[in-house]
Amino acid sequence: MADTKTANTAVHPSEAEGVVRVPLVLNNRSLGWITDRICGIVENRQPFVWWVLFVPSVALFLCLVFTLVYLVSTGVGVWGMNQPVAWGWDIVNFVFWIGIGHAGTLISAILFLTRQKWRTSVNRASEAMTLFAVMCAGIFPGFHVGRFWMVWFLAPVPNSNAIWQNFKSPLLWDVFAVSTYFTVSVIFWYIGLIPDLATLRDRAKEKLPKMLYGFFALGWKGGNRQWRHYEMAYLLLAALSTPLVLSVHSVVSFDFATSIIPGWHTTIFPPYFVAGAIFGGFAMVLTLMLPIRKLYGLEDLFTAKHVDNMAKIILLTGTIVGYAYIMELFISYYSANAFETDAFHMRMLSGPYTWAYYCMFFCNVIAPQVFWFHWARHNLWMVFVIVNFVNFGMWFERFVIIPTSLARDFLPGQWGEYSPSWVEKLMFAGSFGLFLMLFLLFIRFLPVIAGSEVKGVLPESDPHFHDWKKLREKRRGAVQ
Repeated sequence: MADTKTANTAVHPSEAEGVVRVPLVLNNRSLGWITDRICGIVENRQPFVWWVLFVPSVALFLCLVFTLVYLVSTGVGVWGMNQPVAWGWDIVNFVFWIGIGHAGTLISAILFLTRQKWRTSVNRASEAMTLFAVMCAGIFPGFHVGRFWMVWFLAPVPNSNAIWQNFKSPLLWDVFAVSTYFTVSVIFWYIGLIPDLATLRDRAKEKLPKMLYGFFALGWKGGNRQWRHYEMAYLLLAALSTPLVLSVHSVVSFDFATSIIPGWHTTIFPPYFVAGAIFGGFAMVLTLMLPIRKLYGLEDLFTAKHVDNMAKIILLTGTIVGYAYIMELFISYYSANAFETDAFHMRMLSGPYTWAYYCMFFCNVIAPQVFWFHWARHNLWMVFVIVNFVNFGMWFERFVIIPTSLARDFLPGQWGEYSPSWVEKLMFAGSFGLFLMLFLLFIRFLPVIAGSEVKGVLPESDPHFHDWKKLREKRRGAVQ
């Protein structure tokens, strides 16, 4: 793979105006170099590390299949749920994976609408992460109901049994919100892929890859009319996707907020859940992209600038989440509701799950505060450690919210303890196997970075590039 640089030094308009900005593509890489480097990940043999990760992920996925077959054949009684804890790791994992899936739409849609060009190197991987996370999330509520072969009752279709859906139930709102979010995310992801699929089609040497990439490229030739229609469709889908970022996790939070259980009955849940989802989603994007950056030599495309910006967003959303934690305590105190106050007292001081609360608080609130420092945001090992703390903390947050509130209800005579069974643990590990397997296959067969969008942020793509270049040369001559 040729590691060539552009013959002409890239000039950014801001530089010509006297403002020095860090370029989004380092070392003045050419358009051809970007194409070779991104397509080379798909065209060349995968490194040994890819296989080291792929084989265990497939094994974990097979464990997931085994546990699901065992669960259906035996019944949901093999889970550790009891009275009063009717929701355990299944709903914890569902909310966790749904939260992970929020960063993709945020990076792709909202940052696109706000014209944040640094998104171009991370949007493709984050969109794929969204799809795979939602697929993992859908497993848990589907099997939680016990008779998953009746899942078609969730769809608003007439049936011979005259059984209609309860449209007043927040659980049904989940079905509509998550399915809509997944459908729009798939379309948004696929539309963005089309130009790069056409590039892979044109570069393919074997007949089968050329035919498959050509089929999914939909006859893309890169003409002006196609680009105009592409940009319009991309803009409309971005505008459609933006409300879904707020709606999906707000609806998920209604599952809890509409009840009267102490610890759940609060109006702060919708913004609290949305901020937490963005927080955990960005952390997962960095968890995936930092190893990919090193493994495939993408340091010039996924730069320290991208890591710095994402670390700042994690710092902001982590601070919002910390504020929500403190407000929960204040609301329980200010409400003068004995049950609500006792629920948070047992969460923090005297309950059996206080360890989970302090793990959550440390990982989500205290650990990200190191991102206030410039050296921490530019130390990739430090960033990788902190974002993994965040991943652990976001799972603990769901655990603290769900089982701990159910385990300590209104009446002490109904209190109970919850501990997951081996089936729940294996299902959770298997969901990570499914997620990682799908993501590794995505890296193997599809471009992990949106090459067409990265090229669009280069100075050479500016129609006034040569004018800015002449202006800079003129200024240099005047100075000399």
